[in-house]
Amino acid sequence: MDRVALRGLKARGHHGVFAHEREEGQTFIVDLVMSLDTRSAAADDDLTKTVHYGVVAEEVVAVVEGEPVDLIETLAERIAQTCLKHEPVQEVEVVVHKPDAPITVPFDDVTITITRSRV
Repeated sequence: MDRVALRGLKARGHHGVFAHEREEGQTFIVDLVMSLDTRSAAADDDLTKTVHYGVVAEEVVAVVEGEPVDLIETLAERIAQTCLKHEPVQEVEVVVHKPDAPITVPFDDVTITITRSRV
């Protein structure tokens, strides 16, 4: 399988278990690696035979900005399902970063990484 990657998609969401996370919101960063076969698209130079990563980016940002959830695990699952709605995408790895997580000790980032496939 070939891979199309989107890295560093940023959006403000209101996800988290604490009231202040839901009220104030925070920035989430999403990385995607979508697996698909791009040979036909490349041979014909045809966008309709591959995944339109610009559309995927907009859809992912809409998920992050959309309905709040408690867990970034749930957010990652919703993002994965959004990517898999695109027929050429056979598998997707989703990383959701929550760099402003409410942790009381110094840290760089909190992430969840999931992989989902059509199989």
